[in-house]
Amino acid sequence: MKKSNKFAPVVAAGMLTLAACSTQNPGQVPVAATPQPGVVPMAAPAPIEERRVIANATGARLAKPVAPMMGYASSMPPPMPQFAPSADKFPDKDSNKSVLVSEQPVSTFSVDVDTASYAFVRRMLSDGRMPPSQAVRVEEMVNYFPYKYSVPAKASEPFAVTTEVMPSPWQQGNQLVHIALKGYDIKTAERPRANVVLLVDISGSMASRDRLPLLQQGFRLFAEQLRDDDMVSIVTYANGTAVALEPTKGKDKQKIIDVINNLHANGGTAGGDGLQRAYAQAERNFDPQAVNRVILATDGDFNIGITDPKQLEKFIVDKRKSGVYLSVFGVGLGNLNDALIQRLTQSGNGNAAYIDTLLEARKALSQELGSTMFPIANDVKVQVEFNPAQVAAYRLVGYETRMLNRQDFKDDKVDAGDMGAGHTVTAIYEITPAANAGKLVDPLRYAQPGKQKPAAASKGEELCFVKVRYKLPGESTSKQMERPVLAASAHDSLNGVPDDQRFAVAVAAFGQRLRGEQQVADFSYGDIAKLAEGARGADPEGYRAEFVRMVRMAESLGKVGETAQR
Repeated sequence: MKKSNKFAPVVAAGMLTLAACSTQNPGQVPVAATPQPGVVPMAAPAPIEERRVIANATGARLAKPVAPMMGYASSMPPPMPQFAPSADKFPDKDSNKSVLVSEQPVSTFSVDVDTASYAFVRRMLSDGRMPPSQAVRVEEMVNYFPYKYSVPAKASEPFAVTTEVMPSPWQQGNQLVHIALKGYDIKTAERPRANVVLLVDISGSMASRDRLPLLQQGFRLFAEQLRDDDMVSIVTYANGTAVALEPTKGKDKQKIIDVINNLHANGGTAGGDGLQRAYAQAERNFDPQAVNRVILATDGDFNIGITDPKQLEKFIVDKRKSGVYLSVFGVGLGNLNDALIQRLTQSGNGNAAYIDTLLEARKALSQELGSTMFPIANDVKVQVEFNPAQVAAYRLVGYETRMLNRQDFKDDKVDAGDMGAGHTVTAIYEITPAANAGKLVDPLRYAQPGKQKPAAASKGEELCFVKVRYKLPGESTSKQMERPVLAASAHDSLNGVPDDQRFAVAVAAFGQRLRGEQQVADFSYGDIAKLAEGARGADPEGYRAEFVRMVRMAESLGKVGETAQR
């Protein structure tokens, strides 16, 4: 009788993962080459005496090895995998609640172009695990995708603002206000030079294939995109810090790639010291005519040197004033400090992404190089005022870590998010029409007559008024764009809404459901998949098809979990 493989294969359901490429498989585990939508990873039939330890697609070991037995498990379903405890850290913010317009008519937030949450959720689902709710940031899920929103005509007006109003697919009687910002896209020939310092974590935990080796592949793609007059330095940190590559022109691509190829992982995590050295390197070679940026790539905590998050945040805030931007790419599972990454990027005029596959590395470091590297607007803030004659209550979907006070909107000293070339930002409000106010609260018995002035006829036709403030790069005084959203612009059904907006709503519904938000409790994964499938439109890179498979995977995992609890 032929012996079976020593390790049981794992199915990476619904999408290409690291394990699907032999050059990336972090755990030396054979895996199915063809993604199977809706299939839960589990061991393939094999003689149990030959099973030792099942590994998931990331190479992480299960908490308990399978006990040796003879024969096949034919009458009993396979046990649910028990994954080892994780030390991943995420910001812990409660979801936004519905707000009465009569009490608080204005909502203000900072834009967010990060995409880390989406890629992390995909990684978890690929491994056959539901993501922890705090790892799901709905706005990052929605903003992961490219959208063909209206584009601005010139760089002096860095983005265009469009709005759509539609029925809520998860709450009958409510509406959704979809607000979209599309950034001006800089052509390669027009973009400024880049002065970049790659700050690479080469501590011992970075050795696995889904960490430093994956980043090296991404950085090679990055090097190929450099123009001849760009400048690149490489700083590494482990037990200490070192300059692996002094400032080198982009035309010397092979020299840059050779240094990238020779990076090896070993030692501790002196991340704070690494940041200090990287910023010093960027400032030493600062070019006022270029975009100056530090790109940090890491899998976890800083445990040597500056380790206090508040100290690190203060350091980054101080360095932000020097004109050096910060981007952070997270990798790996088990010790990812996403909470720290969020604090650093929000403090450093930066953006964050999570690299889980070579395709994601290609997306972040090659295809989206312009939006990652080259800012078109700084401190971008959005403020929406709702008309009490039309809207009884509103709820901003996501952006919990980006909320601002009303007075912060006009205060140019208050930091906010930045937008890069070609970036899109989507915000979705769920609103309860004024006609349905009685379903929310009883009217006030002692309301003061005349306290609120009736709106003028023209203004009374508005659902809300959208204002956007921003600074052009290098400027300290903000500019403002604004537009009304008319009640008459609302679509009667979702069928008439453009594909991009409907797809964004489907992604927002998925994020809310993963977070366990009650507002979408009756909107199933099947409903979400159907909505997304009908709004896929043109999908040249397959991102939207992949999303539908992710939804089906979550649906399957939910059913398996319910079965296991019976």
